Amino acid sequence: MSKFDKSLVWFRRDLRTIDHAALHHALMQSRQVFCAFIFDKNILGQLPRKDRRVEFILACVAELDTALRELGGGLIVRHAAASDEIPRLAAQLGVDAVFANHDYEPAAIARDAEVAYKLKESGRVWLSFKDQVILEKSEVLTRSGKPFSVFTPYKNAWLKRVHSDEDLFLASYPVEPHSARLAPAPASVSEPMPSLTDLGFEQTGLSRLDLPTGMSGAQVLFKDFCGRMSNYRRVRDFPAIKGPSYLSVHLRFGTISIRGLAREAFNALRSPDSDGAAAWLSELIWRDFYFMILHHHPHVVAGAFKPEYDAVQWESGTYAMQLFKAWCEGRTGYPLVDAALRQLNQTGYMHNRLRMVAASFLIKDLGIDWRWGERYFAERLNDFDLAANNGGWQWAASSGCDAQPYFRIFNPVAQSEKFDPDGKFIRRYLPQLGKVPTKYIHAPWLMPAGEARKSGLGADYPLPLVQHEEARKRTLERYAVVRSNR
Repeated sequence: MSKFDKSLVWFRRDLRTIDHAALHHALMQSRQVFCAFIFDKNILGQLPRKDRRVEFILACVAELDTALRELGGGLIVRHAAASDEIPRLAAQLGVDAVFANHDYEPAAIARDAEVAYKLKESGRVWLSFKDQVILEKSEVLTRSGKPFSVFTPYKNAWLKRVHSDEDLFLASYPVEPHSARLAPAPASVSEPMPSLTDLGFEQTGLSRLDLPTGMSGAQVLFKDFCGRMSNYRRVRDFPAIKGPSYLSVHLRFGTISIRGLAREAFNALRSPDSDGAAAWLSELIWRDFYFMILHHHPHVVAGAFKPEYDAVQWESGTYAMQLFKAWCEGRTGYPLVDAALRQLNQTGYMHNRLRMVAASFLIKDLGIDWRWGERYFAERLNDFDLAANNGGWQWAASSGCDAQPYFRIFNPVAQSEKFDPDGKFIRRYLPQLGKVPTKYIHAPWLMPAGEARKSGLGADYPLPLVQHEEARKRTLERYAVVRSNR
């Protein structure tokens, strides 16, 4: 006998029907299950009118609706303030409970608490489940019962915990065997799928990017990566090589299950050539680590994990704005940094190695507050995720948990020579450097005037904004003042 007569599943960052915790639990506990997605005006109102993520989500939602219809259900799609619309929709449908998956961001936690309160006021139940991580919150702690702040011991404890009960932590939550309980959207609450224009957004050219959408797109990328996983450790740091999984945006919006990815990684660990799988699994564990940090230390949203680093004196005024603008536009004079920003601006994606290089350059070469870069990535990245983005920027700024030491400062030329040795990636995004000899591609300002003219390098590519060695000295001084006051 079902616990609930009617229930509503609220999809958020889990746009799939495969291995879906909340949907599975709703189907197991309810006689009839409705499904909804809200284009939340409180979120969309803060975004630029051209935002690839909205176009991506819309395509994913359309595919989700089709998948649910094929299972006998359907998706109710609304454009409203979710904190108001979910309780209203629950009342219209006459459901007893609303099911969703956990969201760990402070604003989302506050929103969900408001929804839960309104549902309780009307005699309805709010139920939320772990779905977007393997281990969450306090599921893995130090021996003294405290949250970890250093990754390696966290990773070791994470692996030990998951290995101890893979059937529990990596279990799939099937939907299709129970899909007879899915209900189509009643005519009384049905509305047409909105267009980008209806949502107040414009086309971004998403279809021209090599970014397949929805559950089907995620599976295409996953299948392709499984054939390359064994090489992951060897090639992941080279942006001109097809090394990453390119699944980050699909993990962000939940068109693929993190448990499914982890199961594949664990299976690959049992093969003779498991080095790549181990490296990739480590990246998935970093993702859990940053979610855990955000849960236990929500102050990182606005300031440094290590509060003393909030006292760093960054560049300010007009000069700082000029430096930041040049960085955003890929006009620093350092080709690898500029190519990285051009990739981000043109595609909404930046290779992970380049995220570290670009962040280090902004913070430790230009002396700009890491929060400026964090906000820029938040606006531009298709796969923007608060926990990971914040963690990455604080790592680069040496202000975060288990961050690189303040005195570790990437040399942008050395990074370029090491990870794009032939300049292939640089030339892809900086066509004005297309004819520059490889000998000078990483530092074109060193090229003799005659060769510069011959290669067509003129005023359209700038000289370096700063000299790295001088900037390094200023950064060491900047951080030394803070450390002397500890």
